[in-house]
Amino acid sequence: MAGKYVIRVTAGSDYDNDNHVLVPVNSPETVKISNDLVDAEINVRVQNYNGLPRNSPTTSPYFSLEPHAANDDQYSLAIRFTPKRPRKSRRQSPSAGSKPSSHDGPTANGSSNDTAPQDVPEESSTADEKAESLSAVNGISGHDLQFGNDFDHPIRDRLPPGFSYAMNIVKWWIDPGLDGDPYDDMPYLYGPALSSFNSIHVGAGEHVPEKGGLYFGEGGDEAGMEARRAIGAPDSAKDRKKWALANDSKDKWVFEYEKTYCVDFFNPYIDFKDFSLRLPGFTLPIMKYWDGQGLRTHKKRSHTLRYVLRNRATEETYLIILFSLYLKEDINEDGSLKPAALEATHEDKMLAVEAGKIDDADVEKGKGVPENSKDEYVDSDVD
Repeated sequence: MAGKYVIRVTAGSDYDNDNHVLVPVNSPETVKISNDLVDAEINVRVQNYNGLPRNSPTTSPYFSLEPHAANDDQYSLAIRFTPKRPRKSRRQSPSAGSKPSSHDGPTANGSSNDTAPQDVPEESSTADEKAESLSAVNGISGHDLQFGNDFDHPIRDRLPPGFSYAMNIVKWWIDPGLDGDPYDDMPYLYGPALSSFNSIHVGAGEHVPEKGGLYFGEGGDEAGMEARRAIGAPDSAKDRKKWALANDSKDKWVFEYEKTYCVDFFNPYIDFKDFSLRLPGFTLPIMKYWDGQGLRTHKKRSHTLRYVLRNRATEETYLIILFSLYLKEDINEDGSLKPAALEATHEDKMLAVEAGKIDDADVEKGKGVPENSKDEYVDSDVD
């Protein structure tokens, strides 16, 4: 079944796939995404890739480097991003079961909370509210920056027997911070970015074409490392992920506005060659159950898997990376989408509209795909 489909990866700053740009998978060139909330660059790498754009490299030098070679990692989503200060001060809600604390030391990028920024209300009814306002003004709380997957309609009837067991494996073995409900009407699985990303580098990191583009390990530049250690964040990725599960750790870490961070999400668990999920002691053929857009049609013309970087408190979206599978017969020789694939893409957009993730007013702006959706890659910003 997998041989009938071709992968296409796009990225954008919202759920409207008309606003997405084509990602040149396994190329060292980054895709730049920008909106009012963030400036970001991404590299997507996939082992044994045989998708769009046509003639894409089947692999990246990234996978021959450690720890990826030893891990047998199958894909990587590397992101360099700079959160922007909101135009208007917004209140962020404290995480369930915890309240942001006003700490005297530096946040995770070196600035101090000793002096409240001028946007903070002069009077707060409680110390907790003042701390909450400080967090919102300085940046995004470690509680609130989330990364994960979501869907626009129920998938519970499409989940395989034993899926709950697979989820237990994921939460126990891979990401204990993961939370969500795959059986909900609008399923989601999000985790705090602070514990979900395999690598977090505080600072601008490096772009090295010989290593596949954006390449960085756990850590930071000199200022970033100093700031991490000042709040007790461990140097190693394994220890940081464990440390980040505690509420007081997420209290201390703030992804500051106008500061740059590099994150990398990679693992050996999704094999895009045969579209299977391979967990310790459990293998699932994705194509048999993968969420599809063909819910309204008799034939499934495409399937999608969406990764989202978002704000839990404000529900705002910073970045979306979308893996779409199209029937090969629906793709032109130049890599552009035929009418059937365009219609499937539009159906996916309409599901997002119905789910409230796209404003109804934007629906009539277009129904196809971006102009740079063919083989040629255009390095463009999404405004």
